[in-house]
Amino acid sequence: MRTSLSITLFAAGALALAGSLWAAQPAKAQTAAAVPATFTVNFDTTKGPVVVQVHRDWAPIGADHFAELVKSGYFDGCRFFRVVPGFVVQFGLAADPAVTRKWKAPSLRDDPVKQHNVRGTLVYATAGPNTRTTQLFINLGDNSRLDADGFAPFGVVTKGMGAVDAIFPGYGEAPQQPLIESQGNGYLEPKFPKLDYVRKATIQ
Repeated sequence: MRTSLSITLFAAGALALAGSLWAAQPAKAQTAAAVPATFTVNFDTTKGPVVVQVHRDWAPIGADHFAELVKSGYFDGCRFFRVVPGFVVQFGLAADPAVTRKWKAPSLRDDPVKQHNVRGTLVYATAGPNTRTTQLFINLGDNSRLDADGFAPFGVVTKGMGAVDAIFPGYGEAPQQPLIESQGNGYLEPKFPKLDYVRKATIQ
């Protein structure tokens, strides 16, 4: 992932991040102790509020890391930089490239897939086994075919799926992820001004 974070939609519909793997690391014990079994995250987006309920038993390592990211303000200002209608909305590269670099490593160990990739589920993008970091996607349809590829949902949109459906899709996959990594919103804002984004994410 140090050289590229581009996601390819294969003919079979698999979702993958291109790049090198990092050493797998367990979630921090102190974080896990502080994260409840279920919690709610409110995303204030430019298309309206989106509410996600996180279930730690679905994917505890991913859920714990997500809680850490939200508490740090990581997602504030994040653009929804990749939208494939009927498939996914993707985000998770920080507005400030220094913040992206801070959270880029180490990657997370995989959680077993316990839930299906159905419409509204929130999932980490990956580059293969044990490569999850900060990039996420919301399934726009029934993408259960992704289950076999190790994509483990850890939350689900409970309110605001209409707002998710309305996220601007006009740029498709044109935004270049290496440039988002290196320049953040300094790259996205002038070149892709219509991108919707997260104003603020908070744990309820």
